[in-house]
Amino acid sequence: MIYYLTKRLILAAVTLFIILFTSYALLRLAPGDPSRSDMMGGEGAGMLDSRNSELNVNTSMREQLDLDKPLPVGFFRWLSRIVKEGNFGTSVTVDPGKPVASLIRERLGVTLSLNFWAILITYLLAIPAGVFTAGKEGSFFDRSVEISLFVLYSLPVMWAGLLLQSLLCEGGTFPIFPLKGIAPENPDELSIWQLQLETLRGYFLPVLCLTYGGFAGLSRYTRSSMLEVLRSDFIRTARAKGLSYNDILWKHGFRNALITMITLFGGILPSLVSGSVLIEYIFNIPGMGSLSLLSLSSRDYPLQMALFAFSGALTLAGLLVSDLLYMLADPRIRLDK
Repeated sequence: MIYYLTKRLILAAVTLFIILFTSYALLRLAPGDPSRSDMMGGEGAGMLDSRNSELNVNTSMREQLDLDKPLPVGFFRWLSRIVKEGNFGTSVTVDPGKPVASLIRERLGVTLSLNFWAILITYLLAIPAGVFTAGKEGSFFDRSVEISLFVLYSLPVMWAGLLLQSLLCEGGTFPIFPLKGIAPENPDELSIWQLQLETLRGYFLPVLCLTYGGFAGLSRYTRSSMLEVLRSDFIRTARAKGLSYNDILWKHGFRNALITMITLFGGILPSLVSGSVLIEYIFNIPGMGSLSLLSLSSRDYPLQMALFAFSGALTLAGLLVSDLLYMLADPRIRLDK
């Protein structure tokens, strides 16, 4: 196991290096850069008082970001600062002068809480739904659930979010939930129970929009995996022995269908912190998704590279975790072989 983990960690480091170099190269090769005055917003744009000062600021920023150097040199200088100092640099356009790590920390908590509840609800509902529909294959219940899941999976998340806003948010037909944001505006004036209720109201619609697509997809994957297992010879043997329906479904069928679900589970870590650009934009949530959109639109190179490194590392960690979980689901799997 130690040999396998060492090999995987080395491979992950090489893979992450390739991901980061490719991302840096694409940023550098794309038209425009953050040193241009039209890419700077807020305080950055106000500093450009004249053409001479604009040229000075642009030149200084290009030197700061190593844009005046060849692409490989600029990348290795950025990487050396990460390795030696653990410093991802400071934002140049989103919040000029503020450390990138601070920007990510401020928004990470909101995204983590949203996606944690969305993923938890998705798995708690989707796996039983997939297992039960597989056990009732061809029945009216199975067909009804399949049609419902297909409709849910086909709904565009932006359309669903805007529809729910127009129907259930303040100013809509049934003003039950707040229009924007997930935190109450006046928390100091509320009691503990009122604060919890207002927070629940703020979370409900964003979590619902983040959940329904994943629920529909995971249910279908679970059903397909279970159907393949339930048609196996050892399941027919279990039925011939007179085992109960629940024992066949959960003790024998479900455990052997776990491999597919574990593979999908490997994508949870990056999705847990990446956020949803559309949902955070619709509900005005200051999370990682909206931060990614800001960094892309303003060409904030240090912030973009930090986000690429963060999501790449979490993706590789998720794949490693899923490989380790394979052994728990099926003891016959030996990763060191």
